[in-house]
Amino acid sequence: MIPVCRLEDLPKGEAVRVDTERPLAVFHTEDGELYAIDDTCTHQDASLSEGWLEGCLVECPLHAASFDLRTGEPTCLPARRPVRTHRVTVEDGVIHVYLAAREGSAA
Repeated sequence: MIPVCRLEDLPKGEAVRVDTERPLAVFHTEDGELYAIDDTCTHQDASLSEGWLEGCLVECPLHAASFDLRTGEPTCLPARRPVRTHRVTVEDGVIHVYLAAREGSAA
């Protein structure tokens, strides 16, 4: 389990990068949902936390590949491989990420 930040410190519509062995991106959607994925685009090494968030989709800032935050699946080219998703919880007001055990699925 990785503590990220207090929920109140991550506004809706924003993302935060978490530096771990494999960097993570945690997103707080406008609907109040929280999602965590690997931060690196599978097309090229761009940071998805710096991308554009719309609903449950994030668009890579480099070549506009898009990923579904719920599944990690790419929704358009040039990305062809999914990003790994991770389970997110809020405990005592703090966002926590549980790293997925295998590629492409939340723990």
